Amino acid sequence: MKTVDSYHFKDKKALVRVDYNVPLDEQFRITDTTRIDASLPTLRKILSDGGSVILMSHLGRPKEGPEEKFSLKHLLGYLSQVLHTPVQFADDCIGDQAAEKAAGLRPGDVLLLENLRFHKEETKGNEEFAGKLARLGDVYVNDAFGSAHRAHASTAIIAGFFPDRKMFGYLMANEVTSINNVLVSAKHPFTAVLGGAKVSGKIEIINHLMDKVDNLIIGGGMMFTFIRAMGGRIGNSLVEEDLLDVAKSALYRAKELGVNLMIPVDTVAASEFNNEAERRTVQADQVPDGWMGMDIGPETMKNFAEIIHQSSTILWNGPMGVFEMPNFENGTRFIAESIADVTQKGAYSLIGGGDSVAAINKYHLADRVSYVSTGGGAMLEYMEGKVLPGVAAIGV
Repeated sequence: MKTVDSYHFKDKKALVRVDYNVPLDEQFRITDTTRIDASLPTLRKILSDGGSVILMSHLGRPKEGPEEKFSLKHLLGYLSQVLHTPVQFADDCIGDQAAEKAAGLRPGDVLLLENLRFHKEETKGNEEFAGKLARLGDVYVNDAFGSAHRAHASTAIIAGFFPDRKMFGYLMANEVTSINNVLVSAKHPFTAVLGGAKVSGKIEIINHLMDKVDNLIIGGGMMFTFIRAMGGRIGNSLVEEDLLDVAKSALYRAKELGVNLMIPVDTVAASEFNNEAERRTVQADQVPDGWMGMDIGPETMKNFAEIIHQSSTILWNGPMGVFEMPNFENGTRFIAESIADVTQKGAYSLIGGGDSVAAINKYHLADRVSYVSTGGGAMLEYMEGKVLPGVAAIGV
């Protein structure tokens, strides 16, 4: 895998695709700097070598050209602060001003280009647009794993203009390596813990992991589609009736392959979808009419933890219940703590997907697991066995 470690950037202008799609409040202040912070090691390597940096990113989904709320200029203050240098800004990502500012960069300088998605050619993967971006720099670095599943001009097409001068940044390399640690070279027993609301969002992952894992743990709202498929009573719990056959097929395939597919045996049910609703713990396949399962129950937690503590590799994607509500977060917190505990004893753990990452951060466990993916959709597609254009364009 070619990374920035294999290149010396002295006197070179590095065109770096980053993922600065960060949340802003109504005053355009950054409310979560995680994605910017994750890019800093790559940028510091380039700058310490004596190179300069040209940053490219998108922000939000602008519909018709430039919009104030999606301007990357709002990131200048924070970027200048953490890079300890005044970051320059080009009010378009292509054109005369961008070309002039890029040409005038000296070693140690940083230039931020305006939002790539102010041009529709970006998302269309337009080659001419990619060529205009490519002319700004000497070398191309992709450090935007969160956008690696898109064949956009700046994430995939542009790499063709740098046949011998394209590479991964540290974040991108770490993401690919961490996922491959699970998908390709996992130590056994290997346990996948899948949760979240719907089977439809996870079925391709289930299918792709089935012949790789020893244990497949199912939690969250998606468990009730499986329970319903097995003939259980689920009350008003979330269910995807059109996927009952898919759930049955997964159960059959797990049995055929000798995979230990675990479904919750009890659930914390509520009288309505509300934190203050009346609640009771019931058998997962005996949810009373009018009630809905909102979290895994204590017996299930014990069963799941036992398997997790016997595992050498753990992948976790998706919460065990409605963890945003304090009365229904116990299952998710317990699983997060169990994974952290076994990681501290030597297991390898990969956490991915927005809600799982949010849970790990909520319970302050990020430094007690092996890797927390920033990828979101890109990680899910990689887990499904799909080729990511942004990864393929660089080559592994």
